[in-house]
Amino acid sequence: MDITNKTGRRKTAIARVYLQPGNGTITVNSRELTDYFKSEIHQITVKQPFTILKLDNQYDVSVNVEGGGIKGQAEAVRLGITRALVEVNAENKPDLKKEGLTTRDSRSVERKKYGKRKARKKFQFSKR
Repeated sequence: MDITNKTGRRKTAIARVYLQPGNGTITVNSRELTDYFKSEIHQITVKQPFTILKLDNQYDVSVNVEGGGIKGQAEAVRLGITRALVEVNAENKPDLKKEGLTTRDSRSVERKKYGKRKARKKFQFSKR
């Protein structure tokens, strides 16, 4: 089987995921998963599709990720892995969809408006 290439996005983070059969190594930006994502929560987030499908140590994953923060990058990688696993085997989709991993989370930061402090916060009103 060839390499499967998919993209995952979250907030402003974009992850290009390359999935191929192997022994379970995950490299992110040419670094080990545990080296790139220091927090164990983010590591679990990235591995979540494999855990749900019980496919640990069956695929090698190489990821190029840029933009956003660490959490957004971890969730972008998770979406990319999910899409790649669905392309490899369409029978994986119902289990991943039930956990809510197939849907892209489109929420992002709202832009600041002129005449306001932030996106919605206003300056203090003074009646007199």
